[in-house]
Amino acid sequence: MVRYPKEHKHQTRQRIVTTAGRRLKRNGIDGSGVATLMKDAGLTVGTFYAYFASKEDLVATAVADQMRTQHENIVAQAAPGRAGLEQIIRWYFSTEQRDSVEDGCPNAALLDEIGRSTDRTKQAYTDGALTLIDGFAARLAPHDPSSARPKSLSLLGMMAGTLQLSRALTDRRLADQLLEQGIHNALALIDAEQHN
Repeated sequence: MVRYPKEHKHQTRQRIVTTAGRRLKRNGIDGSGVATLMKDAGLTVGTFYAYFASKEDLVATAVADQMRTQHENIVAQAAPGRAGLEQIIRWYFSTEQRDSVEDGCPNAALLDEIGRSTDRTKQAYTDGALTLIDGFAARLAPHDPSSARPKSLSLLGMMAGTLQLSRALTDRRLADQLLEQGIHNALALIDAEQHN
């Protein structure tokens, strides 16, 4: 029997989580079976239980990972203040982000299914969403971020819903116009906060 170093086990687990996150965003939680998720990672179904107790365990882990990645790669990298929020909003409402479901936002791709998921998956999502909105709130109200949490949560909801709708439209021109309107609406929301 071959023994792998701990780093190998960690890297393999992360590969499963990362590839599962992409597949879940593309095909949904219910549309992604364990066999498909493991095939994406280049592993057998039998290997699955060496890393996860159940599909629910993997889904919760993948949702947490997707939310963390979105925060680290987008929100944490944005400039402070309004300029940073505008960077985030313009990235979010880009056609590239809309058209690349598996590389895009887990909110817009999975929110409806997360709402019907287990408490563990909902908690993983909630923890990630709170991290995102705290990044928004710190830019909206740097001297009192907690005061901007409700507006930040509303901003996240508006962004995810607008992106979902844009993805669902078959009229590409209308879908693109919706993204532009989303930018306008999101900036108006943050500007209203900064004038209060």
